[in-house]
Amino acid sequence: MKSIGFIGVGVMGKSMVRNLMKKGYEVSIFTRTKNKALDVIEDGAKWCDDIKSCVKNKDIIITIVGYPKDVEQVYFGEEGILQNAKKGACVIDMTTTSPKLSIKIYNEAKERCIGALDAPVSGGDSGAKNATLSIMVGGDREIFEKCKGVLSSMGTNIIYEGKAGNGQHTKMANQIALAGVIAGVCEAMTYAKTEGLDVQTMLDSISQGAAGSWQMTNMAPRILKGDFNPGFYIKHFIKDMNLAIEESEDADLELDVLNTVFNMYKTLDNNNLGELGTQGLMKYYED
Repeated sequence: MKSIGFIGVGVMGKSMVRNLMKKGYEVSIFTRTKNKALDVIEDGAKWCDDIKSCVKNKDIIITIVGYPKDVEQVYFGEEGILQNAKKGACVIDMTTTSPKLSIKIYNEAKERCIGALDAPVSGGDSGAKNATLSIMVGGDREIFEKCKGVLSSMGTNIIYEGKAGNGQHTKMANQIALAGVIAGVCEAMTYAKTEGLDVQTMLDSISQGAAGSWQMTNMAPRILKGDFNPGFYIKHFIKDMNLAIEESEDADLELDVLNTVFNMYKTLDNNNLGELGTQGLMKYYED
């Protein structure tokens, strides 16, 4: 399977497209704003003017868009993916979205003899760039095995989670854990600064012990430099946390840490800081 249609060429998508092309795949792309994808087009991606032409006769169709409403838009309707993908194609939604929506896509795709996987990712912009993403995959195992080579072009920790929707449920668990970790890193740095410690020395001291984490290793240095550029937008993390809250409420779970961090990020978003990266949570403590 060499022909891929890729929809959603943002911060993450650009690097994912480049890594697919490095592995020899022919990648056609569509995103809402062509000007934002010109660099990827110059690198060899084939531009398509609409979804229909992007998915026509493709073996694999990958999507990574912003919100559940965007997923709905690109998959359903006369101009959508499922209406225009060929029989035998495989669709892989790598957006973090509602597990219920992933199941809806799976059922509709199956009726059309199209394979479908929900395969959200973790690892941020650096993981996308270095092809070291963690990819959590739900759907039929047969389709997972069929698409594993493609997924391996974008990530290194690729795990089959079970039935349709389970990839998204696993990503919800990831985002729940992430909420606590990034808040913990910001609080530790705030405490160290307040007590007069050299923050970098503190980080060097604790990052290799039990408190160490990906966030401490990768995001704390950005915070120290005042670099709040997005590897993953606050506004998108709010979306993810909201999905996790909805799912937990459906399961009669009360997740206090998740809800607290969600409200902290909402405060930042209400102050027009939603375009910052998730490490921008430090601004909540600075304020």
